[in-house]
Amino acid sequence: MRIFVTGVSGWIGSALVPELIGAGHQVVGLVRSDATADALAAAGAEAVHGTVDDLDVLGSTAAASDGVIHLAFKNDMAFAGNLRGADGTDRRAVDTFGDALAGTDRPLVIASNLLGLAPGRVATERDRAAIDGSPGTIRQATAHAALALVSRGVRSSVVRLAPSCHGEGDNGFMAMLISIARAKRVSGHIGDGANRWPAVHRLDAARLFRLAVEKAPAGSVLHGIAEEGVPIRDIAEVIGRHLDVPVASVAPEAAAERFGFLGALLGFDAPTSNFLTRELLDWHPTHPGLLEDLDKGHYFRTSATTA
Repeated sequence: MRIFVTGVSGWIGSALVPELIGAGHQVVGLVRSDATADALAAAGAEAVHGTVDDLDVLGSTAAASDGVIHLAFKNDMAFAGNLRGADGTDRRAVDTFGDALAGTDRPLVIASNLLGLAPGRVATERDRAAIDGSPGTIRQATAHAALALVSRGVRSSVVRLAPSCHGEGDNGFMAMLISIARAKRVSGHIGDGANRWPAVHRLDAARLFRLAVEKAPAGSVLHGIAEEGVPIRDIAEVIGRHLDVPVASVAPEAAAERFGFLGALLGFDAPTSNFLTRELLDWHPTHPGLLEDLDKGHYFRTSATTA
């Protein structure tokens, strides 16, 4: 298959390219720089220059491809507080892909999120989030729109990713928590820290996206999680041990001051099942879990983004 990938140089995209090429696919990646284009060429992939705002580029490249995996998301905009703006760009891209692939039965796989999906219980692939504008659910409307493309003849599917997609080189939520703990000289969790976040290693996530574009049935909702839920307190304790700082509870009302924008997310309890995903695609995560990965020490040897 000739597969168009957005976010090709990102955290998962950079793992997905060799995963796809290793399985015999041709990869066309959306790039913003010559350096990224050169790196893709060296990996055996093709580059098309543009951004997720270039809808003509997205549409024409998708139409000339056998499938699309959409990973790009304006995280810089979202982390700066404009999640709604980032989501608007994402929605326009998905709508453009839908128009390009309509009536072809070709696959469109998009990344989405899990937080806020099923408060108070273990979420499954059958759950559909209410769209209430909260930080944990704002991307779900785009996921719903992608799944609705099935009625237009698109083999669309959604991969809901764990909030911690970890591995060496990660600059996401785990790296941010470490940076905050280093700056504050204390590793914190909200309340008793018993709330849980699911987690997945980036290499396992990359393999799931490859399997999804190859064979996920139209309308599939897939869970990119390897661990159902890791208590935030356990994460804080590993961070505290490696940084040699105390571990302490943070009151919910003080979360925003301590953790920045992460304060709105860190208190979610989001245990999540991947049973249906494993059964449907024969996907079996094999890489280290989150706490084991943190204990390897690489998170503490690299510079991290500050809050």
